[in-house]
Amino acid sequence: MRAAAVAALLMGALGASMPLQAQAPASAASAASTATGEAPPADAPRKVLRYAIRVAETGFDPAQVSDLYSRTITAGIFDAPLRFDYLARPVRLKPSTVEALPEISADFKTLTFRVKPGIYFADDPAFKGRKRELTAADYLYTIKRHYDPANKSSNLYILENALLPGLSELRQQALKSKKPFDYDREVAGLKLIDRYTFQVRTELGDPRFVNNFADAFLGAVAREVIEAYPGKAMEHPVGTGPWRLAEWRRSSLIVLEKNPHYRDVFYDETPDPADRRMVEAAARLKGRKLPMLDRVEIAVIEENQPRWLSFLRNEFDLVDDVPQEFLPQVMPQNKLAPNLVRRGMQAVRYSRSDLYFSYFNMEDPVVGGYTPDKVALRRAIALAVDLEKVIRLPRRGQAIPAQGPVPPGTFGYDPAFRSEMSQHDVGRARALLDLYGYVDKDGDGWRDLPDGSPLVIEYTTEPDGEKRALAELWQKALDGIQVRIKFRFGKWPENLKAATAGKLQMWGAGWSATAPDGDTFLGLAYGPNKGQANKARFDLPAYNTLYARQKRLPNGPERQALMNEAQRLVVAYMPFKAEVHRIYTDMAQPWVIGYDRNIYMRDFWAYIDVDTEQQARARP
Repeated sequence: MRAAAVAALLMGALGASMPLQAQAPASAASAASTATGEAPPADAPRKVLRYAIRVAETGFDPAQVSDLYSRTITAGIFDAPLRFDYLARPVRLKPSTVEALPEISADFKTLTFRVKPGIYFADDPAFKGRKRELTAADYLYTIKRHYDPANKSSNLYILENALLPGLSELRQQALKSKKPFDYDREVAGLKLIDRYTFQVRTELGDPRFVNNFADAFLGAVAREVIEAYPGKAMEHPVGTGPWRLAEWRRSSLIVLEKNPHYRDVFYDETPDPADRRMVEAAARLKGRKLPMLDRVEIAVIEENQPRWLSFLRNEFDLVDDVPQEFLPQVMPQNKLAPNLVRRGMQAVRYSRSDLYFSYFNMEDPVVGGYTPDKVALRRAIALAVDLEKVIRLPRRGQAIPAQGPVPPGTFGYDPAFRSEMSQHDVGRARALLDLYGYVDKDGDGWRDLPDGSPLVIEYTTEPDGEKRALAELWQKALDGIQVRIKFRFGKWPENLKAATAGKLQMWGAGWSATAPDGDTFLGLAYGPNKGQANKARFDLPAYNTLYARQKRLPNGPERQALMNEAQRLVVAYMPFKAEVHRIYTDMAQPWVIGYDRNIYMRDFWAYIDVDTEQQARARP
């Protein structure tokens, strides 16, 4: 797609889109309230932020989405009770729709939240012309929706692992009876105390369970909306957040507009004093009513080159993750290039606390299983992959090798931890295959399975340039140990669906932290998470025990030791090859004010502004 075509998509094609909700009048006032909360003149230009994402969304229902891009959208539409402070480093929790941080019992098993009165959902016909206030019951309904089998929640494991009494039993009843889930049944794990107060009780007592209440998957939904549009929750989101979905062209364009009923929230962020750019921005924005933008237009452009060129031609206001093939010119020695400095570009370089990994389906007859021969095959394949080349070539040095699943920036990451996971040893890989009978039995130059049948690895990935470059390195790696590999290319949403259903033999994917803790990464191998986070479908009792033990402990040396031991089991059985922890660079145009990246807080749009005069002068 050429840059001009991108501009046409963002501007001309909008008129042909079907509006999902009533749009604000074209003369709506800008969001640039003054520090006293006064609105700007009615004829002020609308403030619009445009950018592109590289992976298509799957939908907008907090109970159903699990991918980063869809969850970013839902975070702007739906309000979780808590949020992470936008600029605080290290990160910290803050109240969002609740009066204060929850009261947590000494054993971490009971959390009590008090919702602020006077918060309202965006208008929707489901409310029959009445303003609909957010109440405590909405959060209990939101939690229950994850247990409803009809929603096939990809985040259910987070709640089930916390052991909320009565909810899993309610789910099982619905599965066995094949009757609708009983949302009106009271359960011990959820208690409505009054209109604005609710309690969540767990049997586990996880000290970090509270972090989940800052995540978009617990963003409040209204029961009336879900019931008014049966089966359409993914396409008809209605929340209390700063944004509402105005237009949507699936896998092409997402348009968010300011929610006119959004409560009074004012910019009050405190940046790192050493970050002069953000100190100046925060001072400039302090006291402004949020959101400051009127509209956010998000195009889906999967190929890196047109997405990047559109930014350089000023068609986009920011680029989320500068494509790695352009980084040598954009960020030589990890510093912004002089020509871009002269243009006033802003670069934000950060670790996303993520893991890129390639998993083996443990239920697959070729690569799965727990017997020594199957373990040897997976470990040999992992040893054949040269992470130094992966980082140096397609990743352009913007990553570090993974020793295990837990990434930097989270508790559980041990910089001294070293393992076979990062090693490249072709000789050892060949020896393992020879030892367990993976030899060339028919003389065609390729190894066969021990029973003489062909050994063929099928690796699923996406068709963009970066993934193809990674696939080439996997091809060379397995050629080097005489193992055939073929690639299956598909769109990311379809690959995700197939991976969740256990239909892929191998898939390369990323996993990002939602809180500064490594538990979610250990959860990638936890048996009960099969079909959700655990795409490898790994289920080892010894690992499951370690995972459950570390989850109950407070942060400290004892928990760290258990997390390291769990990582060693992942290395030993190799349900996935943990490849790298990535480093990202975002870039914003000079007219964007206040952009920074908090990896745990998805909705950054509410905290930034644009200089419309400078933007208009630069627009093509």
